[in-house]
Amino acid sequence: MKPARTALILAAALLPGLAWAHAEPGGHFSLFTGFAHPFLGADHLLAMLMVGLWAAQQQGWQRALPPLVFVGFMAVGSMLAYAGLSLPATESGIALSVLALGLFAAFAVRLPVAVSLAVIAGFAVFHGHAHGAELPLASSAGYLPGYLAATALLHGIGYVFASRVVPAQGRIARAAGGATAVTGLAWLLG
Repeated sequence: MKPARTALILAAALLPGLAWAHAEPGGHFSLFTGFAHPFLGADHLLAMLMVGLWAAQQQGWQRALPPLVFVGFMAVGSMLAYAGLSLPATESGIALSVLALGLFAAFAVRLPVAVSLAVIAGFAVFHGHAHGAELPLASSAGYLPGYLAATALLHGIGYVFASRVVPAQGRIARAAGGATAVTGLAWLLG
């Protein structure tokens, strides 16, 4: 099957019904539920994988920056939510992150380092805020480290996929980015 057709099928399969996995039933928040959370919502899953894939498309030491900055600012976003600060349009910000990160990977975009890190940090704050707004600070002892660890793991999976499994600049990596961008656009418009 051609990469473009595969990308379109993947995008169609991930349309809105799989998105927005934000509160665990019963309010049980633990290290395990925190770790599982990014794997349960396609919005988080795709964004995390694209950060890793896009990082693999960068050069030299700049490859490490997007995942590190994302995890750090995701924690900042959670702390803002814990502090009671409201972040307007959080779900739209997350959908926009899926769209933009998909486009970055599809076109192997290389931005100036400061711009790249600012964009990644902004998207990470939205993702972190969505996680942090779901539970009280007292419940986060295991949850916060769990979802930060899962986020780092997903970044690593995206990175390994685009640097060891397929060529980072190749058609398959770019098709994955394109499919992710289409999915993000559908969520943003839906």
